Amino acid sequence: MTAVSYHDTVNDLQGLGLTSRNPFTRPEWFALLESAGAKPVIALARDGRGVVALPLARNSHGLESFSNWYAFTWSDLATDEGSREPLLERAASELSRKATCVTLSKLPDEDGTATRLESAFRNAGWFVHRERCDWNHFLRVDGRAFAEFLAGRPGALRTTLKRKAKKVEIELLTDFHDDAWASYEAIYAQSWKPEEGDRALLRNFAKAEGEAGRLRLGLASHEGEVVAAQMWTVDHGTAYIHKLAHLESAKPLSAGTTLTAALFEQVIDRDHVECVDFGTGNDPYKRDWMEEVRPRYRLTCWRAGNPRNWPAIGKSLLRQLVSQPSPL
Repeated sequence: MTAVSYHDTVNDLQGLGLTSRNPFTRPEWFALLESAGAKPVIALARDGRGVVALPLARNSHGLESFSNWYAFTWSDLATDEGSREPLLERAASELSRKATCVTLSKLPDEDGTATRLESAFRNAGWFVHRERCDWNHFLRVDGRAFAEFLAGRPGALRTTLKRKAKKVEIELLTDFHDDAWASYEAIYAQSWKPEEGDRALLRNFAKAEGEAGRLRLGLASHEGEVVAAQMWTVDHGTAYIHKLAHLESAKPLSAGTTLTAALFEQVIDRDHVECVDFGTGNDPYKRDWMEEVRPRYRLTCWRAGNPRNWPAIGKSLLRQLVSQPSPL
């Protein structure tokens, strides 16, 4: 028999055996969000074999993914693949008691996540609109050494590294240090990057990753001054590029490019990762380093029986009609 329950704290995920190879779908990540003040609504579906969790949060329209802008992806969590799909469908069905609209964003589909969730909500009676919401730049190392990887980069990038690499000193840290993190924050504050969404949360995440041995924090200095900083992590064979920043005044040094190359060398030749994930966003500079682009999806799920959803459902149907190819 399947039972569905709702929880307002991620502490209730502990001890269930829910695991993830992705830093943004681990119970520890959701605990960080809650500790920063976010209010989760967690749906748990259980049967005799396993558990499925949907970490959600309330918004003005209903429910949405429990996430934030630092996260690359979002997904459901499960303990048993054999019962995952029926448990998801039951959880999706029961969610109609909590909301008439559920929005799930940053969904990957190379592992079937978007398709799995879309199927579960459709089978549970929801009207589902699926759309691409972002891009993810990605690299498969395919057994290459860093030198082989670098040889395949654009000529302009390789020329920049040859001309500028000796102008900066590189420091790579695998532990969290307060002074190093302060340097990162100072660089970011003076860079072209937008203001951080939650500096304290990111710091706590970096500290936890450092304690777990997963942090790769890089600093580039020129004449004793830190001019570029980057935060990466390494987790289950994948390197994640989280944050990059450099001083605009030091742009002629190409310190950011040199630091990126040093971190690629670290994760490829010393950490022996299989993949490198450059997160979301379709920034042109990512194409110099990455070789693949993958979509990220958003599912908007409405209960068709609620009249307030009819305008949105009508617009979705019209978009689908317009996007269909014309008959020959």
